[in-house]
Amino acid sequence: MNLPETEILTSLVAPIFRIDDVTAGDPRQFIVRYRGQLLVDDSAQAYDQLSAALTPYGITPLFRVEDGRHVILLIPRPADPKPANVNINIVLFILTVFSVMLAGAQPDGPMPNDIWGQIGMLVRNIFSGWPFALSLLGILLAHEFGHYLVSRYHKTAATLPYFIPLPFSPLGTMGAAILMQGTPRNKRVLFDIGVAGPLAGLIVAIPVLWLGLSLSHTDIIQDTVYPALQPKEQAACADPVFNADGSYTCVGDGFIEGNSLLYLGMKYMRFGSLLPAPADYGGQSPFLYWLRYFFTGSPTPFGGTDVMIDPVAFAGWAGLLVTALNLLPAGTLDGGHVVFALFGKKVRYAFPVILVLLGVLGFFWMGWWLWAAILLWLGRVQAQLLDEITPLDTPRRVLAVVVLILFVLVFTPVPFATF
Repeated sequence: MNLPETEILTSLVAPIFRIDDVTAGDPRQFIVRYRGQLLVDDSAQAYDQLSAALTPYGITPLFRVEDGRHVILLIPRPADPKPANVNINIVLFILTVFSVMLAGAQPDGPMPNDIWGQIGMLVRNIFSGWPFALSLLGILLAHEFGHYLVSRYHKTAATLPYFIPLPFSPLGTMGAAILMQGTPRNKRVLFDIGVAGPLAGLIVAIPVLWLGLSLSHTDIIQDTVYPALQPKEQAACADPVFNADGSYTCVGDGFIEGNSLLYLGMKYMRFGSLLPAPADYGGQSPFLYWLRYFFTGSPTPFGGTDVMIDPVAFAGWAGLLVTALNLLPAGTLDGGHVVFALFGKKVRYAFPVILVLLGVLGFFWMGWWLWAAILLWLGRVQAQLLDEITPLDTPRRVLAVVVLILFVLVFTPVPFATF
């Protein structure tokens, strides 16, 4: 398509823009650059008006701010993204269903000591894992389709969710993701797409967790003690710790899920106490004990009481954890979209602080060091927008504050503790 004369393009820009100067450019970068000031207060409407006027010419406008002045760049319209192969999404989802069912399988007898025997036991009982799989995948589907449907609503091209199976892991999956194929129009659209996933996921996760807690019970926390080994019998772990009577324990085979403020609150509503409740506070005040335990996961409260969570409750707890991880306020994570839409490019000043905090938390859960490395690699990337002038409106600013509060409520400083 031949590009129109600059005079024609200027006549389309002039109704919404006070033009101070015009610069013709290399079409590989921009066709024309206009610097000046928008003539209307509603920049979002101005962008839509100009975009519609330029569509017949195969041109896309970009709204920018440079040195305090508004800038409009006209660029060739990007090619439409190629349709994704939906078969890949379907195959990955089916594999993830079986992987998650395997993670939630409930053995019908004692687990064998050898790894292949354990795998065989889980495979034979795979269909007993359907309550866990249905609960967890329901949360993940709600999260990802929240993103996808809002992307479609705002006419921003995106793929269907790609689920990632991870067999023989605690959850059976590494989650799911959609790939954004188009560029969001402005901060409002980016914000809507970013918050839709966590909010949709929480709408499912909270009832699932409450249902799971109603199916759970409380019991005493105690280390697993295995009976004395018979001659030539193999221990249940590679490095057993033997007691005087020949019985032994295995370091790391016990598991306590971490606490967020929301999870603590829901356990309190269901069971009437903060769990895990220690047998005693060791001379500390309850406040100082909980402050330490919440952020470090130690000491392990042996002899205390905790909820022995049902697989459905575990799925609901995992849903809160996934939401918290996605709401980390950095890069192209959902939380990164929220704070970028709220604060703009100023969020780059918070990035080093986030890395330091994750580094400190990594001394209590090493997984945070992996997340810090991922953010160091990808966290500086910010979403590109067609219109960088339009700010968030007041309702979205209020919702952004609510989402940041939700992040504080679901954030789990120590996701897993083993003993």
